[in-house]
Amino acid sequence: MKPEETIDFHIRWAWHGIARMYNIEAAKYDTTMSVGQTLLNIDAEGTPSTKLGPKMGMESRSLTRILKSMEEKGLIYKKADAKDKRMVRIYLTEAGREKREVSKEAVINLNIAIHEKIGKTNLQTFFKVIKKINHLLDEQALHKNGRAKEKAKK
Repeated sequence: MKPEETIDFHIRWAWHGIARMYNIEAAKYDTTMSVGQTLLNIDAEGTPSTKLGPKMGMESRSLTRILKSMEEKGLIYKKADAKDKRMVRIYLTEAGREKREVSKEAVINLNIAIHEKIGKTNLQTFFKVIKKINHLLDEQALHKNGRAKEKAKK
């Protein structure tokens, strides 16, 4: 099978194009796509640091570096949760909220452009197929994890 005949090739190719476009836009505001995506996933009432990685589908090591950089640039601050002092919440600063709006605008503009060029019916089909792929991948991961647990018990 040739690479261009595989599903992952096309998904990866599209994602690299999206990431490149977002990074070009983000560079105009002295930031990156990763920072912009992180800003978009921090809620107004603060987001627990432990929830941010899974929410973004990101490894904690990578996220830790991004958060450290964001804190140094004054985009976020961390604060212990009022009810559970063991939990740390991440909040946006005023500068973080401003860059969040820029990120939001970039995402909206890209989606509008894609909707206009591809059309509603094709996008509905795309979403249906990509959801099925994700579901199959989740099932496979669960199946493999289940087998690994069974082997560990023996």
